[in-house]
Amino acid sequence: MGMLILSDGTIIKGDSFAHSGNRMGELVFNTSMTGYQEILTDPSYAGQIVIMTYPEIGNYGINDFDFEADKSYLAGFIVKKHCKVESHYLAKYNIIDYLKNQNIVALENIDTRNLVKKIRETGTINAYISSGELDNKTIAEILEQLQTFKISKDIIHDVSCKNKYILNPKGLITVALIDYGVKKGILNSLIKRDFRIVVYPATVSADEILEDNHSIVFLSNGPGDPADYIYQIGEIKKLFGKVSMFGICLGYQMLALAAGAKTYKLKYGHRGANHPVINLLTNKVIITSQNHGYAVDADTLTKSMIPVYKNINDDTLEGFNIEGLNVFAVQFHPEANPGPNDADIIFDEWTEKIKKLKELTR
Repeated sequence: MGMLILSDGTIIKGDSFAHSGNRMGELVFNTSMTGYQEILTDPSYAGQIVIMTYPEIGNYGINDFDFEADKSYLAGFIVKKHCKVESHYLAKYNIIDYLKNQNIVALENIDTRNLVKKIRETGTINAYISSGELDNKTIAEILEQLQTFKISKDIIHDVSCKNKYILNPKGLITVALIDYGVKKGILNSLIKRDFRIVVYPATVSADEILEDNHSIVFLSNGPGDPADYIYQIGEIKKLFGKVSMFGICLGYQMLALAAGAKTYKLKYGHRGANHPVINLLTNKVIITSQNHGYAVDADTLTKSMIPVYKNINDDTLEGFNIEGLNVFAVQFHPEANPGPNDADIIFDEWTEKIKKLKELTR
């Protein structure tokens, strides 16, 4: 028997089926029907307890190809039911073994849809997940801690690489990628387009990027509140006008902050593989994969920031360009993983822009 304790005092009992332990985190949900392996290994979920709304998780097991990072950074995992016997020709492990190997506390036999409905009504909430039953005194102490819990301001240092490294060294176009918790899907999307990728840790300075003679910088996804990353935002500011930049998710949010806009926390975030987004310049709609709890306030955009994408469900800003600075950014994930491939074309469009810029500067 396990327990989920919410900061509002709600206690939900379920059955533990993975690692034995306890963790505190931010309780969020993902509505994807497939892709649990990618979700489990997406560094953007660091410090969060993830609820899967699809009722059965684990039926196709865990393979060697769909990892988005070398480990999981989740604080916990909640499902209605887990599949004990996986069935897929690529499966190498079952989900129980993977969760145990990663020391992730997981609960099942919980009414996940009712729990998600609660979050939709009250907003994202702090929670404590335990593989066992806790006494009243311990629960009272946990509830007190939950009132002030916040994901660490240093969490991107946990998910970022520690040293610079190079991928696809023979690629035709060199890009400096700042790793705030980058997904392998993003790296693979760039490699597919023949980029030589020099990956830098989140602590990199603008001076180092410029000293290494880079003209193209990519800012990755990652976890946490973008406004917490004062150092990173300051270094991004120093790069404006000196390099071309493209940002995804957290990278998009920090580009906006560096340009003078503001961000805010969404009531319960966008996490799933079916979010419709419209291109405001072409009126074309694409279905996107998303995973974020913060948004850029469209009302705070500066005059040089051009809104490009908007979420059709709630009108939140999903992308912008900055005139004259060769800055492009999107909130959603063009690489998907999991999700539809509609937005993959954005990588192609950005690559063509980069090629034209390089031609003009020769």
